[in-house]
Parts: sequence; structure tokens; C-alpha cells
Amino acid sequence: MLSKSKFLTPAGKAMLQAELSELTGPRRAELALRLKAAIEMGDLSENADYKAAKEDQGFLEGRIQEIQSILSNSEVVDDSAEADGTVRIGSKVSVQEAQEPVEQYTLVGAKEANAREGKISYESPLGAALLGKKEGENAEVVVSASIRYTVKIIAVE
Repeated sequence: MLSKSKFLTPAGKAMLQAELSELTGPRRAELALRLKAAIEMGDLSENADYKAAKEDQGFLEGRIQEIQSILSNSEVVDDSAEADGTVRIGSKVSVQEAQEPVEQYTLVGAKEANAREGKISYESPLGAALLGKKEGENAEVVVSASIRYTVKIIAVE
């Protein structure tokens, strides 16, 4: 149903842009000051502060590159499309398995997924099973060859 490109919701894109702004601005400047102070201490070969700052710099620059790559290689989905009861990326979906309580999830891109916040990736077993289904339909969730279960889609927002 979906191509191989990666997807982000508008909220996910905004979150990544805010993180990128923080990393390339204040965090990078703070790290530059730490490096300068460590260099001024002298002998870099045995300077633990310098080594720690260089390691932190590597992680910071790596995260900056990762976010830039995600933003440039992802498609932002329109999660404000007219509600027709079809599950799509950005949808809030209420599902129920057998006699269990109703659970609500929001389908998001893989980089936005956060189980504690009820955000599941459209690439996850549950997310993939729900994608494209309509309110009132059942979705078979395939976790592995031996683990399968069915959920009923109660509501789609």
C-alpha cells in the first residue's frame, strides 16, 4: 500500500526540527566552550575533559546528521485529511482484542513511535495490520509465524 519511503506526521517533523535547532545552536555552542576550556588546560594526551568533550562532540554531530537525513528522506503525511473512517498515518485508532479493554493508539512514522504515549509505527505488526482498514473492521495482527491475534477497530479519528 505504501512505498518504501519513510513517513513523518507534521508533529513529528516539528519535533525533529526543534531538536535539530537545539543541537545546532545552544548545544553545539556549549560543546565548543567545553572544548576550548579543555584545550586551554594543556597536554591533550592525558586530558580527560578534552577526551570526554570530543566524544560528546562525535555523538552530537552524529545525531545532527541523523536528523538531517530523516528530514530530507522522509515524506510528511497530511494527517488532517477528511475523516472517512480509514486508518492512515496520523490516525487515532481505538481497537479491542476479544474481551479486553479498548486501547487507543496513534499511527506515526517509525522515528516518532513511543509506546508510553500510545504512538505506534505504521511499520509495527499492529500498525501494519490497521493501515488501510476502516472503522468496524477486524485486523489480523501477525507478530511472528506462530503469534497472531485479531483486533476490532472501534473508532478512527
